[in-house]
Amino acid sequence: MEHRTLGRTGRTVSTVGLGTWQLGADWGEVDPAEATAVLEAAVESGVDFFDTADVYGDGRSEQTIGAFLQEHPELDVTVATKMGRRVDQVPENYVLTHFRQWVDRSRRNLGTDTLDLVQLHCPPTPVYSDQEVYDALDTLVEEGAIRHYGVSVERTDEALAAIARGNTATVQIILNAFRLKPLDAVLPAAREAGVGIIARVPLASGLLSGKYTKDTRFAEDDHRNYNRTGSAFDVGETFSGVDFERGLEAVREFSELLPEGTPTAQAALAWVIAQDGVSTVIPGARSVEQARANASAADTGSLGRDLDEGVRRIYDAYFRESVHPRW
Repeated sequence: MEHRTLGRTGRTVSTVGLGTWQLGADWGEVDPAEATAVLEAAVESGVDFFDTADVYGDGRSEQTIGAFLQEHPELDVTVATKMGRRVDQVPENYVLTHFRQWVDRSRRNLGTDTLDLVQLHCPPTPVYSDQEVYDALDTLVEEGAIRHYGVSVERTDEALAAIARGNTATVQIILNAFRLKPLDAVLPAAREAGVGIIARVPLASGLLSGKYTKDTRFAEDDHRNYNRTGSAFDVGETFSGVDFERGLEAVREFSELLPEGTPTAQAALAWVIAQDGVSTVIPGARSVEQARANASAADTGSLGRDLDEGVRRIYDAYFRESVHPRW
């Protein structure tokens, strides 16, 4: 497994990490034993970066990771969590008092005194430009509650605002073969500033797994069912904001670009890894098999210039006009 520097944290992490939203049961119920097995399979496959959040299962994801790492103290795993979605989404709630409460809760859930990396969890846009917010985060570093901080964003302008701040270590942003906007300005700015890029939703909520058809159905408590129109949270989080059936057409064309025998999901992840400036990509996994398959994308290597050109043709044909201009 290749390792890269995670921005201003100075840590090196595996190019394929593990997103653990699904371990909080926000994609349908997950058996605790299966959740632990997914973490084990990921680590055995060379993954040493976990991404979670305090709202994933109301702390369940963090607790699962914390218990796993306490059982395996020999592991050197970097854990990034997120905070900020436990209150009404107004800028006034992003203050030091709340930060301390949220960080203390995450430290308890994860069983650690100091959190490796804490990211603001897609807060209201003005938060990214508020110096008092960054001062509060710096205070948490000075107090030893967190080692580093970053942001998770919905929009490219939010990413650029955070990158301009001197102590922002990382930016987490949706980046996949159907969401190319970050390539224009965000990745170049991050490279120049030494900020790490954590690529989230790399399979477009599973679209780029290549396993879905127009007859695929998702559980009622799966966000791919209840949030297709953005009724629960930003529509960009579900299928990268594209219509499901139109997305399936694009997946078919993407798969036709691949060498025979190359799994669609691994190719999609390998494409993200190949983008200059990406530190790690964080696909989720609900099974041991998925965790291992995702990790194997690190060994896929470059699939050639033809794939990159094909990805851009598909994006222009299906998505450029339909996605939000600031995504």
